[in-house]
Amino acid sequence: MSTASWLGELNPQQRAAVEFGDGALLIIAGAGTGKTKTLACRVAHLIERGVAPDGILLLTFTRRAAAEMLHRAGQLIDPQLAAQVWGGTFHAIANRLLRTYGRAVGLSPDFTVMDQSDAADVMNLVRSELGLASRERRFPRKETLIAIYSRTVNAQEPLTDVLATRFPAYQRDAADIANVFDAYTRRKTAQQVLDYDDLLLFWEMLCQETDAGRRAADRFAHVLVDEYQDTNAVQARILRALRARVGNICVVGDDAQSIYSFRAAEVRNILDFPNEFPGTQIVTLEQNYRSTQPILAASNAVMEQARQRYTKILWSQRASRQLPQLAHCTDEAGQSAEICRRVLANRERGVALRQQAVLFRASHHSAHLEIELTRRNIPFHKYGGLKFVEAAHVKDLLALLRVLENPHDEISWFRVLLMLDGVGPRTARRIMDDLGVRSTSPGADVAGGDSREPPGSVAPVVAAPESAAPASEASRSPLATLASAPPAVPSAAIDAFAALRGALLDCLAIERAGDPPETDGDRRRSAPTLAVQVERLRRYLEPIFRLRYDNSIIRLRDLEQLERIASGYSSRSRLISDLTLDPPNSTSELAGAPWIDDDYLILSTIHSAKGCEWTAVHVIHASDGNIPSDMALSDDEGLEEERRLFYVALTRAKDQLCVYFPLRYYYHRFGMSDRHTYAQLSRFLTAPVRALFEEVTLPVVEQPLDESAAEAPQALRTRLSSLWRTPPT
Repeated sequence: MSTASWLGELNPQQRAAVEFGDGALLIIAGAGTGKTKTLACRVAHLIERGVAPDGILLLTFTRRAAAEMLHRAGQLIDPQLAAQVWGGTFHAIANRLLRTYGRAVGLSPDFTVMDQSDAADVMNLVRSELGLASRERRFPRKETLIAIYSRTVNAQEPLTDVLATRFPAYQRDAADIANVFDAYTRRKTAQQVLDYDDLLLFWEMLCQETDAGRRAADRFAHVLVDEYQDTNAVQARILRALRARVGNICVVGDDAQSIYSFRAAEVRNILDFPNEFPGTQIVTLEQNYRSTQPILAASNAVMEQARQRYTKILWSQRASRQLPQLAHCTDEAGQSAEICRRVLANRERGVALRQQAVLFRASHHSAHLEIELTRRNIPFHKYGGLKFVEAAHVKDLLALLRVLENPHDEISWFRVLLMLDGVGPRTARRIMDDLGVRSTSPGADVAGGDSREPPGSVAPVVAAPESAAPASEASRSPLATLASAPPAVPSAAIDAFAALRGALLDCLAIERAGDPPETDGDRRRSAPTLAVQVERLRRYLEPIFRLRYDNSIIRLRDLEQLERIASGYSSRSRLISDLTLDPPNSTSELAGAPWIDDDYLILSTIHSAKGCEWTAVHVIHASDGNIPSDMALSDDEGLEEERRLFYVALTRAKDQLCVYFPLRYYYHRFGMSDRHTYAQLSRFLTAPVRALFEEVTLPVVEQPLDESAAEAPQALRTRLSSLWRTPPT
């Protein structure tokens, strides 16, 4: 396609953004204004101008977003050129750069990356070793500790401030939490294992290194960033360091859709961008290609109340006489009944269930609706389930791959060994010591804590002194020891351990047979070689799964999908990193197209719905305390983010939008008590906003009666009648 033809398809604002030259560019892209198309066209235009493709860095928040943009760019220019662009998430790009330049910040190229559940397990081990799990007073659990740690490092806020504002119940535990974090970071260093947060922190450290940091930054002539309103403090500092010498940076975002402060996203990053990059040119995209004009008018009115924002008025050429609706319901039962009625009516008019969505502020808000949908035989899918790689059977195989990649990864060894019959936590620790997995002797203490194993604890992983050599550089490789001098195991585990040893050594043999030279810091392998390794590990796990899991056949099919994924990779570390950093949400994302009648309604939190669109959208529980959430109203910033969240919900709708306000809430939702309270309409639905809605009042819904209960009065009359109409003897 010629450049003139695809540039001609852009509106004036999009074209101005695409053709912008060198320097700093801020694209304020309202909802549905074609930001993906704009960014893809800018990538293509830069390459057409003569910028080397591998000198372009495209940073996104999901791998799929990067792939989509580069695919679109490849449809405009030579696809092989577009494929050379460095595109991916912040974490994936950090992983790639650190494997090349990581030695400058003390990292060996063969480090491994933990997913969030593994990081929580390591945190829990440290928590137990320090004796904090057995205290009489409540102490944060592992998931809470990880949340506190992540908030502290990503927002770059002092721990005491994070506890005061986000976790006030644990303010008195600040000193103990700090001890846990110290031990946690030392342990990761000893194992050459990084968590998600470490990838960004080490990238920031790399940027500060004069030589390696400069070489890494100078690889890129242009940096482009998607969803800039979702960046945190560390990511913003990385971008400033990357562009310290070459100021070509283009960021795309919408301050009105900044809704992830709980992940440490900072709306100030986009609001202050012109100050951080003097001379910034701002281009605003306002033409919306998704929604009808009445829906946009209501959405604009909601954001007009914001205290600080980039002014933009979304507009559309899609005229419509159908206003969005504000439905007043008596209670949740009326809300659920009306949604079901409308969903089925739309279906009869040809709107598939998957083109309709119900959005809510918190996951539990859909509980009553889910029961009603089930009763009416309306299938639904609720966003936010277990991620694919968090499923136990997938983590089992990933643990084996991590052992091959980093033989000193203690958490992965521990998971692998506990799958064997006859091996418990203590035996697993002893086997790891015999193999040389652990960096120090079993008796070494952690952060001055007691070296004795607490009752009920599992496999403490002992940190090496900070001066110790990285595990990858140790003189003895655990896999080499496994091959030459396998450790003794209990008699009950002999066969199982022999099978494990055979699988790992077979994978090493497969690797040696097809291992070309290293390239760009990654140990490269041909795609079939990696797929064969995964296939060998799947065969090893098959008999174990048949004993451990009830639905083993389904789980083994998931591993077959992993084989197919592996066939597209030439690097084991890249496969592990991609699955860890940006996993598919569920196995359904790896499956083929659904059957013709395989349809379902979408239920989703508003946070999970960002970036999506549907023909018909229902926003439920538009009452104060729900929207906005009463948990977010401690300060003005929290209220402003709730406003943006409501705006995101409204702008997901293409043709139909209905907002529901139940007047009455029962204290016992599913009980027999009639005790209730009355709600207040959401403060975001002010009089000027309501004037843009059609307001309807729904009739009171009578709950269906059990037919057998309806027969009860007649049965009682018959029984009583028998008392005075005694049959003659």
